[in-house]
Amino acid sequence: MAFGLASRVPRAYRPRQPDVAGTEWVLEVARTIAELIDLRSFSNIWFWIALAVAWSSASHWVLGVPWDMVARARRRGGQAEADLDELVRINVGRLLSIGRRAGLVLVAFGFFLYALLAVLGFGYGVEFCQALFLLLFPAGIVFLASLSTAKLIEAGQLTGAALQARLLRHRRIVQGFGFLSILVTALWGMFKNFQAAVLGG
Repeated sequence: MAFGLASRVPRAYRPRQPDVAGTEWVLEVARTIAELIDLRSFSNIWFWIALAVAWSSASHWVLGVPWDMVARARRRGGQAEADLDELVRINVGRLLSIGRRAGLVLVAFGFFLYALLAVLGFGYGVEFCQALFLLLFPAGIVFLASLSTAKLIEAGQLTGAALQARLLRHRRIVQGFGFLSILVTALWGMFKNFQAAVLGG
């Protein structure tokens, strides 16, 4: 009798049965996404990709100038060299203008940010802050090195071969900082991953 009454109720008013298979699939997808964007940085592939991309970009863009443009000017000279001189002049002026107008504010904010990340990361053990510190602190040093190089270029009014030699020297400095940064970050990341594996954390 009950079955007969239930069959007469319109389908729109019947309670929906839970889709167990669909729910499990959604939970599995959500779990996979959570693992991909996990904030445990040193065991996350995206952090290492970001680290590699950051230093690759820093090495390629020398004072805002793509390195292939510098290489082309060294090979061909002429108009390519003139274009490089002009682009470096514009970027040096822009960089020094930022340093002169907002230098103190940038330094104060940088020290505050680095202190905050260091305390939270290494004092309280927040791995995400450790990763940000290891990524941003060397970048700050490279920014100061870029300001120094820009001042030397402006003071010496460097052009042509002298300018290209200065850009090459600056690029090697950036690559050296990048190598040290990646080495230290990799060693610290291996230590944290080993510690997590041993302690099960």
